[in-house]
Amino acid sequence: MGFSNKTKNALARLQDDDPCCQQAELAALLRMDGSLQIRGQRGLTLLLTMENAAVARKAFKFCKDLFGIHGEITVRRSMRLKKNNIYIIGIPAAQQVRQMLNQLGIMDEQYHFWDGIKELLIEKRCCRRAYLRGAFLGGGSLSNPEKGYHLEMVTDNKSYGLALCDLMRTFGLEPGISQRKKTYVVYLKDSDQIGEMLNIMGAHLALLDFENVRALKQIKNNVNRQVNCETANLDKTINAASRQLEDIEVIDEYMGLGHLSPGLKEIAYLRLDHPEASLKELGEMLNPPVGKSGMNHRSRRIREIARKFKKEE
Repeated sequence: MGFSNKTKNALARLQDDDPCCQQAELAALLRMDGSLQIRGQRGLTLLLTMENAAVARKAFKFCKDLFGIHGEITVRRSMRLKKNNIYIIGIPAAQQVRQMLNQLGIMDEQYHFWDGIKELLIEKRCCRRAYLRGAFLGGGSLSNPEKGYHLEMVTDNKSYGLALCDLMRTFGLEPGISQRKKTYVVYLKDSDQIGEMLNIMGAHLALLDFENVRALKQIKNNVNRQVNCETANLDKTINAASRQLEDIEVIDEYMGLGHLSPGLKEIAYLRLDHPEASLKELGEMLNPPVGKSGMNHRSRRIREIARKFKKEE
């Protein structure tokens, strides 16, 4: 089971005791997954189409407990590549359904849809949390944090997508919105923001898993950076030592190392004995020790002398 489905299953099992929070969550589920269709002799029917069985059970329970509405659940096989089950809750659009849709801020009594989110549903902070949970359950997905950080909720209504963004901003989140074909995607890509969103929705177990993976990735990244840095420094040391050995060979060939000044001669012989050492390590071998600045100066003098002989040649 994917990380997104595990998160949804955990959220679907989460139960709010307050009817106001249940209404907010159901309203978001209906906005994301609901549609009205004309179905033969039954006339106008409200359909909720979902890919997660636990979410479908939760929506069915909310309809029954809050509004006394009983629907029919049917299951069919998806025609997509994954061949998942599709769960469809069908409810004839009787008078109580019209009242439910009106109360949840989805449409008025004349079946005119509302684009935004009904303010009465999200007056309290707990209800705003429940609404975001319902929106994620109905149209959200979350990538596996081992592969990347991406949380999104998809809607076919731009105004509603912007309303979701405004609702998320009340919790300090900074969502983006983009168009994908005929739909609008409200998304978060920052790992801190995604973690906060999971906390807001009440997905605490998923949040723990998310943070564990994120911490492990950070440790791996830090180790990789340190290894890369040490490798780069080692390459730099080896290249510098190779150039210095070449310069010493030139000086030895043209004038002999014995004609160098005592300080330079000491460095030259020390380098020949320790070709793999850094300048700092060579300086620490001297008696008295010489600092990095002094070693750099002597190294430059050896290079200048070697270049002089190369130019004469």
